[in-house]
Amino acid sequence: MTKTVLITGVSSGIGYEQARLFLKEGYHVYGVDKNPAPRLEGLFDFIALDITKDLTPLFTQVKDIDVLCLTAGVLDNYKPLLATTIKEISNVFDTNFFATVKMTSFYLEKMVEKESGCIITMCSIASFIAGGGGVAYTASKHALAGFTKQLALDYADKNISIFGIAPGAVKTAMTKADFEPGGLADWVAKETPIKRWISPEEVAELSLFLASGKASAMQGEIITIDGGWSLK
Repeated sequence: MTKTVLITGVSSGIGYEQARLFLKEGYHVYGVDKNPAPRLEGLFDFIALDITKDLTPLFTQVKDIDVLCLTAGVLDNYKPLLATTIKEISNVFDTNFFATVKMTSFYLEKMVEKESGCIITMCSIASFIAGGGGVAYTASKHALAGFTKQLALDYADKNISIFGIAPGAVKTAMTKADFEPGGLADWVAKETPIKRWISPEEVAELSLFLASGKASAMQGEIITIDGGWSLK
């Protein structure tokens, strides 16, 4: 039977590349985004949805999946606490953490019933260190890492493979401002040990491996893919 994967943030960046590669491997891909649908070849269904809002339309249309890629996320302009409002922190958590919790809760129940499935959260090097974002982003990604690890421990005996991916600087629409004149792109590349940004395709290739069934012994790992940034 054709395996199914649900990917959030599918319209660009890592989510788009994940969808493209899963489709290439013959998966049925459900893609979720509040932005316009991407052009992709293969068995692809797009759900236009803001994941911080009511998720009932998604759960009604897509009731069961084999792989859940929780890729969508937002940055916070590197703001420290005294320059950040509670509302801004809440908005970042709504996308980076609470939407993931809600979708995981729904699809995990189905996976437990059939004792099969894979969940991949999109963490960040900001899940472990400061400086990868502002207070809202860093806190949300730390929370996501803790959520991923506890989830993996609690459901390992149910044959549910659960992982996190922790990218460093990835060239996507979310980091577009860094590549504008006066942005951080050149500095980031210079400070990264491999002297370049990570490509979305590299993160997508890792996602495909984790979902392949060959990584079950890596249960609960949050795999860093940052060009050596966190080695320093």
